Amino acid sequence: MCELATHDGTPRRGELIATAQAIPQSFLENILHELKRAGLVATQRGVDGGYRLAKPAREITVADIIRAVEGPLADVRGARPETLAFDGAAAPLRDVWLAVRANLRAVLEGVTVADIAEDHLPPFIPELLADPEALRPH
Repeated sequence: MCELATHDGTPRRGELIATAQAIPQSFLENILHELKRAGLVATQRGVDGGYRLAKPAREITVADIIRAVEGPLADVRGARPETLAFDGAAAPLRDVWLAVRANLRAVLEGVTVADIAEDHLPPFIPELLADPEALRPH
């Protein structure tokens, strides 16, 4: 999506995107199909054809892309967190999963394709990364 955002609406061929991002073209084509189905990418046929963003990069969030390709941002065993019910001592676990989803949304819905493509992330990203634990694997 960032590759498309940096080409100002000019269609970009799949093989060029795959090469630029070092990913297999067939894998990329599957992703682009899902993005097209979600209304995030448009195609143009012909010699000058290819893929382009279907709307401005400022209007496409990372969450939009993940939902188009992977489905809901946070599910547990294929269920949405609000539909979960745990028994006994585990009952509060539902709220933990809801909080996880809320935090994912806060980040992924707050960052657009334009933010990434222009290397101008929202201020909350560096703030989150200022915590030394952000870079430490657990």
